[in-house]
Amino acid sequence: MESGNLILRPLCLEDEASFLDAIAAFRNDTPPFSFASHHDATRDFQHHLRLLEDWSQGRSLPAGWVPNSFLVGVVDGRIVGRISIRHHLNDSLERVGGHIGYAVIPECRRRGHARAMLRQSLPICAGLGLKRILLTCDEDNLASCRVIESCGGVFAGLCDEPETTLQKRRYWIELESAGA
Repeated sequence: MESGNLILRPLCLEDEASFLDAIAAFRNDTPPFSFASHHDATRDFQHHLRLLEDWSQGRSLPAGWVPNSFLVGVVDGRIVGRISIRHHLNDSLERVGGHIGYAVIPECRRRGHARAMLRQSLPICAGLGLKRILLTCDEDNLASCRVIESCGGVFAGLCDEPETTLQKRRYWIELESAGA
């Protein structure tokens, strides 16, 4: 599965099995990672889809969250990753989280999927009225550094936060110069 045919789009009802597979893949990753924050396995999948739609409209947001869009990277009908676009920054996101967070399923890494998802997300960010976006990654995450830099990210320094164990690298992408 190469990234050339990756489609970045909202999660839909037909994705349920692939979505649950992605959650499981990240649960087994080292260290474990939450592929889908606030997914409640005791509720039906349609409930989760409605929740994602509400969050994108700024409704029913968990404490400390901002409106956001949860999109999945799909190759040949299978979810290979996800990207979360935060529509604006709050204090915490300004320091650590940034506008965009992304993840690729462990077995699908090193195939260009993260880069494809990030590139496809830039026009979406521009459509939200953003002129530049902040991305962060752990200091030792060289793969993420390369992805961000290949999409126009300019290193803006390191950030120390008490709640994180590693320093975060901060990058800005100017959307006009990134062709968004």
